[in-house]
Amino acid sequence: MKITILCENASSDIGFLAEWGFSAFIQTENVNILFDTGYSDVYIHNAKEAKLDLEKTDFIILSHYHNDHARGLQFHNFQSRKKIVTNPELIQKLPKNEKEKITNDFEIVLTKKPLEFSPEIFYLGEIPRANDFEKGTYQHEPMFDDSALVIKTPKGAVVISGCSHSGICNICEYAKKITKQKLYAVIGGFHLFEEDKDMVQRTMKYFQENQPCRLYPMHCVDFPTLVQFYTNFKCKKYCAGDVITL
Repeated sequence: MKITILCENASSDIGFLAEWGFSAFIQTENVNILFDTGYSDVYIHNAKEAKLDLEKTDFIILSHYHNDHARGLQFHNFQSRKKIVTNPELIQKLPKNEKEKITNDFEIVLTKKPLEFSPEIFYLGEIPRANDFEKGTYQHEPMFDDSALVIKTPKGAVVISGCSHSGICNICEYAKKITKQKLYAVIGGFHLFEEDKDMVQRTMKYFQENQPCRLYPMHCVDFPTLVQFYTNFKCKKYCAGDVITL
């Protein structure tokens, strides 16, 4: 499996652009998945820079409605009608013009329940709020559309999150339940900030207990929290243009 980061807050090299947002292109043995699209056409520019053909996308997954993850689709140049898998609340929350373009240009699969849209690859749907330390909200909004992707592998579950407003530990627990696997890798936006000290510390404890082999915190994780991840797990910060091979 090859995961190319197409949009992130920082870039890895000259030629790759950065913006506040997230997008990743996931290449598996059977399918190609575009996970989130950032805020603008940066993901398209960076795909070209990485010599990736986005037209080979089989599925598009939108993690939640925020414009730093979903707005990039307004700039798409797909020649064929691609499938989007997402939560029905996301479509309802989009601005009218964005909703019209997406519904006109794409085949949309809406679900609140987990969906195995390709063998051993699951869109998680609505994430249960199972613990007492992750708020599961953003600015007091419940964010029930916030979801993630999980892929079963021989080494365990690979979780890819967009922003983790529903809580990265909640997401991982649900991914474990759906796949019946332990965690192998967790990749994407974890939504962790120094000001939420209790949540940060208990998230660190969660990963220490679950011991995923690979952790890739990106996007909405502030610098002091990234330092903690490095101290505890020796995590390298990945950026736009970086490639993760599993």
